[in-house]
Amino acid sequence: SSKLDELCVNTIRFLAVDAVQKANSGHPGAPLGAAPMAYVLWGRFLRHNPDDPEWPDRDRFILSCGHASAMLYALLYLTGYDLSLDDLKQFRQWGSRTPGHPEYGVVPGLEVTTGPLGQGFANGVGMAIAERWLAANYNRPGHEVIDHYTYAIVSDGDLEEGISSEAASMAGNLRLGKLIYLYDDNGISIEGKTDITFTEDITRRFQAYGWQVIGPVDGFDIASVENAIREAQADKEHPSLVVCKTVIGYGSPNKAGKASAHGEPLGEDEVRLTKKQLGWNYEEPFAVPPEALAHLRKAQARGRKQQDEWKQKLEAYRQAYPDDAHRLETDLKGDLPEGWDSGLDNLFKEETKPVATRSASGLVMNALAPKIRSLVGGSADLAPSTKTELKEGGDYGSGDYRARNLHFGVREHAMGAIAGGMARHGGIIPFTGTFLVFYDYMRPPVRLAAMMGLRVIYIFSHDSVGMGEDGPTHQPIEQLIGLRSVPNLVTIRPADATETVEAWKIALQRRHGPTALVLSRQNLPVLDRVNLAPAGGVQRGGYVLWDTAATPEVIIMGTGSEVHIALEAGKLLQEKGIRTRIVSLPSWELFDAQTDEYREKVLPR
Repeated sequence: SSKLDELCVNTIRFLAVDAVQKANSGHPGAPLGAAPMAYVLWGRFLRHNPDDPEWPDRDRFILSCGHASAMLYALLYLTGYDLSLDDLKQFRQWGSRTPGHPEYGVVPGLEVTTGPLGQGFANGVGMAIAERWLAANYNRPGHEVIDHYTYAIVSDGDLEEGISSEAASMAGNLRLGKLIYLYDDNGISIEGKTDITFTEDITRRFQAYGWQVIGPVDGFDIASVENAIREAQADKEHPSLVVCKTVIGYGSPNKAGKASAHGEPLGEDEVRLTKKQLGWNYEEPFAVPPEALAHLRKAQARGRKQQDEWKQKLEAYRQAYPDDAHRLETDLKGDLPEGWDSGLDNLFKEETKPVATRSASGLVMNALAPKIRSLVGGSADLAPSTKTELKEGGDYGSGDYRARNLHFGVREHAMGAIAGGMARHGGIIPFTGTFLVFYDYMRPPVRLAAMMGLRVIYIFSHDSVGMGEDGPTHQPIEQLIGLRSVPNLVTIRPADATETVEAWKIALQRRHGPTALVLSRQNLPVLDRVNLAPAGGVQRGGYVLWDTAATPEVIIMGTGSEVHIALEAGKLLQEKGIRTRIVSLPSWELFDAQTDEYREKVLPR
């Protein structure tokens, strides 16, 4: 009934408002305005199981405007996820399960970490790409075991960010029809009305990207929002943007429609007035009417039923296509197939000519690709230079969603976040490629992937002043320090082709964090592993490559293209009777994780 709908919407609103008020910190305006669209989506469309948040064929939901987190936490609690009312009362407190912005791994039922605007928008595109790829590769007639939507609520701020333009353009080009975004069009930014900065025609802009645009609809009219989402679902050939006209701080007598509703508590008096204005008859904070809770908790039974039906589909699929089912389940678990690394150690055993590590990486990738079919990715229009093309991979797009080569275009920022979305979706091990100097264009999604512990492989080539003739704009100087400063990102700069093999092994086996492979443009000697230490030392981040004595007088450390120079210097010192040790240190992070004993052995004080 409309009365029950209104009660549920207001329950979501005031749980969020009360959480912000108790914390004396947060964003009440967006939850007051966006609660109706969130209620419609979660109550009437979203296929999810609160008892199993990681069910592989669930619909994905992203709150791209992460500052509205209190609304999301209210929804998670009300629909039966492992989040309590006490957790809502600890909003924004140290050590709580309800942080100021949504954090994957902290909050149960959350898809991705959001907060930096635009990132969630692009993550969703990655999830839709992954869904299409898995469906194309594994579904069979009468056995659609992968079939779900990706939804998001996005804000004015999200659409202002450049990453959203990049990601929207790519999504339209790929015709990702099961991608549906609800746009909370409230016309307010922190500095005032959005028309001081943001006046383009959003409808025509997104239509130009190749999206279906629905609306504007009244974001407070339950039936209008529901009909708009149904219309979006019906178009399988285009991503959809549903424009929902809302009012920030809706119901607040003194702050509705104003910037002051955005990023600060309403204040106790204004909270009381807002509750009165919206007919909320509960004075105590965090009130949850039993009728609203019972209605929203139906998500549990509904989700269990949906997942049980899917399990039956999966079992029938196993019976009909046992080999495909085994591969699918291996991919969804993130496991590597048996024998995935066989033959890798012999790739460069007989190599005598110098090889650029970017070229070595390309050879390793293509040796792995037939065995690891879930290895999917591409570059920002630099595949021939970064050597990131899978030779038998085909071109992913509306003509072939089974293909494994993604063409991101010159969109490094979106590329990073799309890859993060692919990894978080599951079933795919994504890789990206660009020049190291352009890491600066994709730093935010790399940081978020590290925070979330996602297995993404970033390939950065042309890694030094070896770029010479291109000039200083293309010579990366400060980027390595930037990569190494990101917690939970492992950066590996291999010295030669044999170290590149080991780097790929590490990256693929790192299930809970991203890896950056930093590779040379110029050819580098393949190190003589008969007279030097085995390349397996890369697994420990750093190792003694060459030693003239147990107690060296001089230790020369190097990474990447400088290691062979260090070796030459060491031999000159040896000729002068100076006891010298050469240490290859391709990964500071891996070396730092070793025991004190091992590190002392390699680098004695």
